[in-house]
Amino acid sequence: MSLYLVAGQGEPIDAVDARQHLPTNRARRYPSDTSDAEWRILAPLVPAGTGRGRPITYPRRDVVDAIRYLDRTGCQWDALPADFPHHKLVYHYFKTWTRDGTLTRIHSRLREQVREQVEQRDRQPSAAVVDSQTVRGAETVGRQSRGYDAGNYPGSSVMPGWARPPLRVRWGAVLRA
Repeated sequence: MSLYLVAGQGEPIDAVDARQHLPTNRARRYPSDTSDAEWRILAPLVPAGTGRGRPITYPRRDVVDAIRYLDRTGCQWDALPADFPHHKLVYHYFKTWTRDGTLTRIHSRLREQVREQVEQRDRQPSAAVVDSQTVRGAETVGRQSRGYDAGNYPGSSVMPGWARPPLRVRWGAVLRA
């Protein structure tokens, strides 16, 4: 099970009762849609709302499904299928949950559950591998911002771009990007 989001460690989560979320009537037709078993795990981690402002009219499960659909397909925000909530609403929640750390906390909680329940390991890893990914930049990238990639670039040891070092645990889950 995956949320298809890359994030890092986060703050502790105040669990939300799954019954506080509006039920969804949308048919489960996309591979990225949450199954009932996945939603039982995710629902307590997704904020149900503050009770202030306008009443919630779209189920949070539909918003999570839309974000997963966007991540899996790589489509544009305004190209979301019509059975999802409006793309501006989905983007609002994505931006809000990114800013307040909700997506980071969800990722961390899911990673910890996989470590405990599937691998029978401690919740937090004791070791990690530092890896790097060289991202190609345009030829106009200034020399002071170019990185050395140990000669893996054909014809040169300096690739025009920069290196992004994610920190990963043994089985590939990203701790920090």
